[in-house]
Amino acid sequence: MPPTHVTTKDRSAVRILLRLWPYVRPVRARLSVAVFVAVIASCTGLVIPLVLKWMVDGPVADRDPGGVWLGALYLLLLGIAEALLFGMRRWLVARPLSHVEAGMRADLYGRLQRLPVAFHDRWASGQLLSRATTDLMLLRMFLAFPLTFLLVNGVTILVGVIIMLLQDWTLGLVILVPTIPVVWTCVIFEKRYAAVARLAQDQVGDLTTVVEESVLGIRIIKGFGRHRSQARAFRELVRTLRGTELRKARMLATIWGVIVTLPEAAIGAALLWGSIQVAEGELSTGTLVAFLSTALALRWPVESIGFLLAMSQEAATATERYFEVRDALLEDADSSSAATSPHRPAPDNGPQPDGIRFENVRFRYPDASPDSPPTLVHIDLHIRPGESMALVGATGSGKTTLTALIPRLHETTSGRITLDGRDITAMPREELRALVAVAFEEPTLFSASVGENVLMGAGEGAGEPELARALAVAQADFVHALPQGTATQVGEQGLSLSGGQRQRLALARAVVGRPRFLVLDDPLSALDVHTEAAVEAALRDVLADTTALIVAHRPSTVLLADRVALLSDGRVTAVGTHQELLGSNAEYVRLMSGEDHRR
Repeated sequence: MPPTHVTTKDRSAVRILLRLWPYVRPVRARLSVAVFVAVIASCTGLVIPLVLKWMVDGPVADRDPGGVWLGALYLLLLGIAEALLFGMRRWLVARPLSHVEAGMRADLYGRLQRLPVAFHDRWASGQLLSRATTDLMLLRMFLAFPLTFLLVNGVTILVGVIIMLLQDWTLGLVILVPTIPVVWTCVIFEKRYAAVARLAQDQVGDLTTVVEESVLGIRIIKGFGRHRSQARAFRELVRTLRGTELRKARMLATIWGVIVTLPEAAIGAALLWGSIQVAEGELSTGTLVAFLSTALALRWPVESIGFLLAMSQEAATATERYFEVRDALLEDADSSSAATSPHRPAPDNGPQPDGIRFENVRFRYPDASPDSPPTLVHIDLHIRPGESMALVGATGSGKTTLTALIPRLHETTSGRITLDGRDITAMPREELRALVAVAFEEPTLFSASVGENVLMGAGEGAGEPELARALAVAQADFVHALPQGTATQVGEQGLSLSGGQRQRLALARAVVGRPRFLVLDDPLSALDVHTEAAVEAALRDVLADTTALIVAHRPSTVLLADRVALLSDGRVTAVGTHQELLGSNAEYVRLMSGEDHRR
């Protein structure tokens, strides 16, 4: 299972957030300037109490109206300067942080494309989607605000405390009394909030998964009248997430209560002690005003610590979730320089044509129990150059798994597979997948035009002639009756088309690039009898120029092949022509007659 809903024991938020440095480094200069500007702006606000002290002890005490107006002008200029500096900070961080977010999102998407199929089999799509959207939004917000103001507010508090101590050290000590309990509360809060923040973000991923599955499966939900039960399940997830968010709110309210109450009590004590000193003539009125003004100016930096820490913990959790995907093991590294451009493999003058060979291949799914039997065992099979072989077997015998091994959608557990004598594990994946074209039983189309979907299977430079030929082979002439012909957008997953139409487009995509090796997983299962016959007739010409492995369930599909391999419980139990197996293998006869109820 993917590492969602994990614990946060022995977790260092700082260490996790430091992993963002490679993305932040290119914009560090501008961010540093923004932080510096924010520090100057914040410290500018601390000059205001000093101006007040001068006004109270000077012009006000001396009843000098000119001095009061001059002090008011100073205060106005300081306020304007502070506002302009904070505005400049926001302008400085906007562009670089959008660049950081875009870069991280592009890296995550690129990583997802390179991760093995086994990874995508384990992970819910909603969890991946939430990492690419919600989590990256949290990281951008962290870099824009908490990261800056944790530093800015820290410097402001330090400078403010120094100013207060210089004005009157006894009052300064009174203000510092809450420091220890506030720090202790922040440490406890950080540890507890981290776990709840992680849980909430994982639950958002679960919620996203349910929404996505409900949208994609809306026909099933409506067809079986399950909208009420789906709505109940969704409401339950919403209630669970709401409960977690309320836990976060209670924790934040607690720390905020502590952080606000203790400093306020300290300011009250300082006011009382300072008033006594003023009354006794030991402290000037201006100094007390300046001291209290400085203390009040530090209220926001102190009170903001709670939610800044909360946002930082959420950002650390988002970073952790982001790098769970980035750290996932890629498919075996290939030398990109050794790979040729897709669907245009370089000529190979070394090995002679040998077709496809399976040599003692064994396969077990990575997540399968070690005690469970392998999906495929001791597969020895040779498909000769230019030959078409049908793969027949009952449901669950391992046919689809075997075909997925050829383009390395899964890796063999042991043994090897060769194409024209070359071990596929020694070939760059880009070259391998340029040599091998695949059409799956469940066709997947993208939100693009018909032509774009089909030409995904062709190399660069392919155009209308190749598209027309592929559509003709797949008997997909229906596309010309669509509103914009081959330029018609087929909608998400091609749901605007029938199952048979999607399957024909998937077949067209497989043959458009004239692949050297062709793997077809029951490519005609959704077609009616007349369309199937027409496709088979056109497909025979394609199969004459390629080496093909075809998963078949119906005799009509089997007849496309030169020979047949029977797969039973993960083993190849018989190989021969259709007629030979009909005359010698009872299981094959049962499969072809439709008497096997395991299908």
